[in-house]
Amino acid sequence: MPSNTCHPHAPHTKLKVPDWHVSALMLDRALDAILRRVKTFDRDHDIPYLAGYSKDGKTIYIDRHLPKSFMFRGRTVEVDRFLILHEEVEKTLIDQLGLHYLHAHQIATRAEEAAVNAERVTWAAYDRFMQKYVKSVGDERLTKVPVDLDLKPYRDYHDYELMQRMLKSIDKGELKSGAKLQAELKEYADAFREERRLDRRRLASQSGKAAPKKASRSRSAATA
Repeated sequence: MPSNTCHPHAPHTKLKVPDWHVSALMLDRALDAILRRVKTFDRDHDIPYLAGYSKDGKTIYIDRHLPKSFMFRGRTVEVDRFLILHEEVEKTLIDQLGLHYLHAHQIATRAEEAAVNAERVTWAAYDRFMQKYVKSVGDERLTKVPVDLDLKPYRDYHDYELMQRMLKSIDKGELKSGAKLQAELKEYADAFREERRLDRRRLASQSGKAAPKKASRSRSAATA
């Protein structure tokens, strides 16, 4: 845990403000509490979208190429704690409340933004820094994917191409235990192909009933 957190070793005495009051200090304490509950923290792998979590939620992954800090208005801002907050909130909402990834991601992003702002850092500056290091499907740095990475975010986001690249990039040192992940990725790939086949069939059917012009891919299929 970063040494500059609000209370790295023990809780403070009670704040002299109502507990429902919006407070940057209280948010900082809440963030520290979440960080103390992280069982395993890993910065040795390539993680699409910069951060993720294991299927059992016990490991938080942050991409190995992402710098641990950036400069903002003359001071060093450490970023791991904000990403850990996001992943912990997102995973909990998915596993405990059964939320769809995209819904959980929205809530987790709002929590991350609040924590960044509480650190007196603008979200725009923080996001600009993060976007420089996001790995996409064609990124040559995507070569070492952990075998227990939870694939639900990529599945729910329907990122077929990225999952195909991940299939080829499973950590070579973990291939024996990576067989299960390979099988899961292949299963998702087959499901995506079938979904796209059905989409094309629906579009062709709709085109035949409408004016005799070439059918275009629906917005819902393109953005699913």
